[in-house]
Amino acid sequence: MSKKFAEYKQFNLSDINKEMLKQWQDEDTFGQSLKTREGAPEFIFYEGPPSANGRPGIHHVL
Repeated sequence: MSKKFAEYKQFNLSDINKEMLKQWQDEDTFGQSLKTREGAPEFIFYEGPPSANGRPGIHHVL
């Protein structure tokens, strides 16, 4: 079975963050996310999630 995600023997958030940032920059992840929404209606967030690790919910969108 092939692995889709990397496994880390030593859990170092700083190193993982650098690795993910490089991947996102190399793949232009943010730019690609904007391209997929071109011409679509805008969503406006008036209030964000309650914490940095929270996920936006439908109640945050008008």
